[in-house]
Amino acid sequence: MPVVVVTDASSRLPDDLVDKWGIRVVPLHILLDGNDLRDGVDEIPDDVYQRHATTAAATPSELAAAYRQALADSDGDGVVAVHISSALSGTCAAAERAASGLGPAVRVIDSKSTAMGTGFVALAAARAAADGGDVNAVVAAAHSSVRRGHGFIVVHGLESLRRSGRIGGATAWLGTALSLKPLLRIDDGKLVLVQRVRTISKATATLLDEVCEIVGDAPAALAVHHVANPDGANEVAAALAQRLPACEPAIVTALGPVLGVHVGSGAVAVCLEAAER
Repeated sequence: MPVVVVTDASSRLPDDLVDKWGIRVVPLHILLDGNDLRDGVDEIPDDVYQRHATTAAATPSELAAAYRQALADSDGDGVVAVHISSALSGTCAAAERAASGLGPAVRVIDSKSTAMGTGFVALAAARAAADGGDVNAVVAAAHSSVRRGHGFIVVHGLESLRRSGRIGGATAWLGTALSLKPLLRIDDGKLVLVQRVRTISKATATLLDEVCEIVGDAPAALAVHHVANPDGANEVAAALAQRLPACEPAIVTALGPVLGVHVGSGAVAVCLEAAER
């Protein structure tokens, strides 16, 4: 049986791709009003972004159960688990603990990203598995995708990120920049500020320029995410289609509640996997 790929709900993989490639998805947690809600399993209130929700990683026991089942389904050929950046969530650390008791056939990959930045890595691994690659080949495909991944996000303010502590290297900004509409990028797994921008339109224009500069004339895999802002996401996807004709149309999905509570309503993000050079 092929190596089985496991990821977590932050990857925002569309259901059709999950089914096509046989990827297993472990829920992450949202803690709201004393309730522990599982992303992708339990109903999450639409207004969760305006409420004092917090998030939690998948637990080692949840991950170990998923890995054990995946390992059995692979007939022992192996499991490659691709998870949200260890700088943004405790899921990777929990995954390492879970995998440590299951032997060398279970490998954990830090995607150094999130949303479809993680999803693209999981897809690269699943394709390698479907091609008959052993666990080492699947791990190599995942690492190649990690190296080619990039992510950017425009948020309507930094307050949600300030509360969650998810911004790296931004201490000097936090006292004065909460009213800005900043552009952030994922840099070695961390969210870092790219530019101070005072309007969403300028921030979005800069995002598009950054993405197009990275992609160039080569094909690349693209995804656009949003938090309660489908119109904004569709506008960005349309602009990318016009400016990057060598690329397939971008996958457009909600960023999801686990990530959305950290970046706030209105956010629009782009994740890409550049072509191999």
